[in-house]
Amino acid sequence: MEVNEALIDKLAHLSKLSFSPEEKQEFRGDLEKMIGFVEKLNELDLKDVDPLMHMSEETNVLRDDRVEGSITREEALLNAPATDGVFFKVPKVIRK
Repeated sequence: MEVNEALIDKLAHLSKLSFSPEEKQEFRGDLEKMIGFVEKLNELDLKDVDPLMHMSEETNVLRDDRVEGSITREEALLNAPATDGVFFKVPKVIRK
């Protein structure tokens, strides 16, 4: 694939970026290296390689749900910056 000025301008437009002429030259070199790497990968013979679905053969091991105790209201409100003793006090965010 040829990396030219038009391709760089199109990518800049799509990504909503703007490049100076020096940055375009640097970007062009980086883009050519990336495309060269992908083309090198395309040379590999992968006909006998199965597609990778998961990184490992492990399956999720989940614990059983158990009913356990909770903290009291007083403990929950202990570190609250503002409370009325029953509820948390928060700034009003909805205005009518």
